[in-house]
Amino acid sequence: MKGYWFIVKIIFIGSLVLFLMGFAQKRNSERKCQELTVQFVGNPQPFIALDSVNKLLIQNKGPLASIPKETLVLKEMEARLVQHPMVYQAQVFISIDGKIGAKIQTKKPIGRVLSSPGFYIDEQGQPMPLSNLYTARVPVVTGEVLLHLEALKKLLLIIRQDEFLEPMITEVAVDVQGNCQIKLRQEEYKLLLGPVSDVTEKFRNFKAFYQNMLKEQEQKQFKKVDLRFNNQVVATE
Repeated sequence: MKGYWFIVKIIFIGSLVLFLMGFAQKRNSERKCQELTVQFVGNPQPFIALDSVNKLLIQNKGPLASIPKETLVLKEMEARLVQHPMVYQAQVFISIDGKIGAKIQTKKPIGRVLSSPGFYIDEQGQPMPLSNLYTARVPVVTGEVLLHLEALKKLLLIIRQDEFLEPMITEVAVDVQGNCQIKLRQEEYKLLLGPVSDVTEKFRNFKAFYQNMLKEQEQKQFKKVDLRFNNQVVATE
């Protein structure tokens, strides 16, 4: 008899646990979304407005407070965010109490192209639209840009990562053949770089040339400084 009542007790407890689990799951599935928190990571100046993020996250689902959290598909929300031309990566998550969170990494511009319409070149060497929220302080790029995006990406990344060159270079012009010409801040002469090959060595030679000119008491007025020749800097007055 004791064994019988023990089995009954086990069945009762098991049924109660299953009922409570089902009840909790049902209540959880019916819980509405409470709030949305968006965090921009990796870039202190986001190029996308919070309103745009909200619309992408709750696309055509009405007010946030009316959406059952179980109807949200996080992967689809992330995919919609990444399709935005300003977004590089996105992660969306939801807590037990219905709070939605999104971590968004926007694309980072490394050059601004003067054309109609204008656009940025991002770190991946791809076109990126301009933003109404923020204007990036990056070198201006002109010429046959779309023909040489990969080469320009290499050049602009080297410029951005160089403490000497980054504040000094204001514009890069590229022709059909991929030859680049650089304008410098507070300098009248043109810097002829040629193709983006051996660019690290070319800039190293230019830095040595520039530092040497600073040491001279009389600054010469050059029309152009040519870096296209191997291990040489040819300056024309």
